Amino acid sequence: MATTYFPRWRLRESTDDGQRQVIGTDERLPWPQTIAMGFQHIVAMFGATVLAPLLMGFDPNLAIFMSGVGTLLFFVFVGGRVPSYLGSSFAFIGLVILVSGYSGQGPNANMGTALGGIIACGVVYALIGLLVMVIGTAWIEKLMPPVVTGAVVAVIGLNLAPIAVKGVSGNNFDAWMALVTISCVGAVAVFTRGMAQRLLILIGLLLSYAIYYFLANVGGLGKPIDFGVIANAAWFGVPHFVTPVFKADAMALLAPVAIILVAENLGHIKAVSAMTGQNLDRYMGRAFVGDGVATILSGSVGGTGVTTYAENIGVMAATKIYSTLIFVVAALIALVLGFSPKFGAIIQTIPGAVLGGVSIVVFGLITVAGARIWVENKVDFSDNRNLIVAAVTLVLGAGDFTLKLGQFALGGIGTATFGAIILYAALSLRESRKN
Repeated sequence: MATTYFPRWRLRESTDDGQRQVIGTDERLPWPQTIAMGFQHIVAMFGATVLAPLLMGFDPNLAIFMSGVGTLLFFVFVGGRVPSYLGSSFAFIGLVILVSGYSGQGPNANMGTALGGIIACGVVYALIGLLVMVIGTAWIEKLMPPVVTGAVVAVIGLNLAPIAVKGVSGNNFDAWMALVTISCVGAVAVFTRGMAQRLLILIGLLLSYAIYYFLANVGGLGKPIDFGVIANAAWFGVPHFVTPVFKADAMALLAPVAIILVAENLGHIKAVSAMTGQNLDRYMGRAFVGDGVATILSGSVGGTGVTTYAENIGVMAATKIYSTLIFVVAALIALVLGFSPKFGAIIQTIPGAVLGGVSIVVFGLITVAGARIWVENKVDFSDNRNLIVAAVTLVLGAGDFTLKLGQFALGGIGTATFGAIILYAALSLRESRKN
């Protein structure tokens, strides 16, 4: 039973005796090793946290900065008991592009409208967290069983697929470079091991970036990369903040993303509980509130919505080090990177064709992650209820089925999400009557 709000982290010396020691959430390594592990977690979440804002036309510098702020907030809300890093959520991408009319290139000129929606989502998320703190999580698990959460996650990737493909179809060179990028990521995923394999997106992007440079800048086959922005950027500077704009239709469209974030965070805490052997369910509500408040704050200044990161679970599983202090270090490193315009300028030089190729891989992985939820939870598709819920949800989302009520329009992801929940509940009525 915890007697203090934050743990009193016990120092554990790491040994190299052929067996990896398990470092618990309330333990810590010596500071040099703690800092090194913090860097490793930053690297693990870096690719996706930077990619998400780029796909939405947001400032990646600010996204990195707010991911650090959000992680520290989360740490405070859970009392340093749940090891987690909060990074940019991919669940927002499709709807942000929709409500802002983003073309896919350069800064998002209508970002403010999307930010208002992100804040609305954060409010709903935090309210769900407060409810969980009062009555527990059983109602969430009943409302969103694996067949529903798997379908909703898969729909995110399917709904985004046309955006990624259209983004690299402008000319023949870009289309081929997108395929080269996909091949690079695939090669890293299959032919490497260890940390390199875990960083498949980042390393694949760097390889394809180098290939693009030689083909375009040296070979003259495509639009050359302009490195002038790097030279002109300062090493240190304050991130560029953006004021949100609150529009009812955009807020209504983005608010339901909270359901997806709940499913992600629920799965994260369940996974960490299984790895550590500690039941962290009692921190579930506080984790939802912390993530929701972090999303509100991020959206209030121009950042992306945030969520817990599977990449960090992978690092913990590989190292068996679960010390929550490591995530404080990672968050502080993110704050430093956020104050470097030079870092942001480097990111801006990534060619659209390379970014598009990475997007195709990432959106595909999101889709497969939904199917993985079905497999891991042994969803029975011989049950017609599960079959109908999954089938209808996937087509609604992939086809971007939109419902309009006056001036309000609910896009494909929103329709699919609500449709999956309502349809499952309706088709379960017969079973409820039997019981």
